[in-house]
Amino acid sequence: MPFALITLVTVVDINVPPDVHLGPFLVAAPAMAASFTGPRMTAFVGAVAVLAQALVAAARTDLTDLNHTYQIIALTLISAFVTLFAHLRERNEKAVTQLRSVAEAAQRVVLRPLPVRSGPLRIASVYLAAEAEAQIGGDLYAAARTTDGTRLIIGDVRGKGLAAIGEAASVLGAFHALSRQEWRLPDLVAHLEVSVAPDQNCAFHEGEDGNGTDAQEIAESFVTAAVLDIPDGTAELRLVSCGHPPPLLLRAGEAIPLRVRAPAPPLGLAHLLVSDHTAETFAFDVGDTLLLYTDGVIESRDRSGDFYPLPERAASRCGQAPDSLLKSLCADLVRHAGGRLGDDAALVAVERLPAPGGDTRVTTAG
Repeated sequence: MPFALITLVTVVDINVPPDVHLGPFLVAAPAMAASFTGPRMTAFVGAVAVLAQALVAAARTDLTDLNHTYQIIALTLISAFVTLFAHLRERNEKAVTQLRSVAEAAQRVVLRPLPVRSGPLRIASVYLAAEAEAQIGGDLYAAARTTDGTRLIIGDVRGKGLAAIGEAASVLGAFHALSRQEWRLPDLVAHLEVSVAPDQNCAFHEGEDGNGTDAQEIAESFVTAAVLDIPDGTAELRLVSCGHPPPLLLRAGEAIPLRVRAPAPPLGLAHLLVSDHTAETFAFDVGDTLLLYTDGVIESRDRSGDFYPLPERAASRCGQAPDSLLKSLCADLVRHAGGRLGDDAALVAVERLPAPGGDTRVTTAG
């Protein structure tokens, strides 16, 4: 396009009446090249444009004509300027590419892929980040293998941005470490609470912006979470809910919310509210699918302000494999939200398959 523009302007400028000058349009060629090519090609386009302006001057008058002399000088200076711009743009793009690759690697470390198989369970997960160029945010999920089953956590950190990612990383790290010790589920959640609870001895600390953050603001940090234990050998699951939306059990065309009778407060708030962590048991038989999600899913609104009806949409997709179920739900959710989510959204689907004859190995995607 830049060379076609130079050719067109040159031919027309030579053939128009003497009082018409189209040479200034040649500056568009190097400016156009600087927007999508490197500095060398931009400089080459600029040199070609200057030569074309000199050709026009020689054809119409001569190179010493004052008007054409100033046009050549101006075109040379502008070409040098946009070449410098192309150099800076290319350097910044390389830096952004490097930062993006580092950020993607860090995000993959924080939010590890869930196993495709864990004993008799088939698992799929998806994360939809609200922020551009982000793969994760304040939502979290993880799975851990125990000697006789699988443990899962899904949660949502209050807030957004880097602070929420850091809090999510803290919870996930504690979950993996504690699951390896195979605590009872209520004890595991109690230890997670300790890992999230603010330091009450710290009355003041420096925030990311250099401003002080007092103890009240620290205390407002919390994480809603649902922690589950799914044994291999029995058709049930145990659930501790810490202020998180109830999982949905998909069975026979229905989406049944698993509501606990005594939910615990969100992680990080137990020091403000007196409550025990109690695990409640629900049936989870072969062929059932468990759907875990964060509030970014159910609080997504369409143009008329209606929330996304997850139970209805999930019930209509009973019988689908976990990966197909999540793919279908995510496409439907994005359509409902008009193409852009207002908050991070995470979903995990778990299907119980027939027991694989004592084989409890975990097969991981990729």
